[in-house]
Amino acid sequence: MEDDCDFEHSPLSGKFTRGDITVDVEIYRTAGTRDAWRMEVVSISGGCTRWHERFDTEQDAYRAFLAMVEVDGLASFAGAKPKLGH
Repeated sequence: MEDDCDFEHSPLSGKFTRGDITVDVEIYRTAGTRDAWRMEVVSISGGCTRWHERFDTEQDAYRAFLAMVEVDGLASFAGAKPKLGH
């Protein structure tokens, strides 16, 4: 069961700030595996965006996050209710 799994977090995970908005980018996979990477972006105000897509590399996941920030802005994550990303 997934809730019982340990996760490996990418070094690309962490706080991301642009202007006065900060989010926490979580890029992770099941520990000890070569599984695809998953990504969630959590707003300091409590919103969460989780991608359906899995990524071959942690860099691919981070690039997808940056692309969404460029298109929609970081405010799209701020205060968002839990939703599913691209």
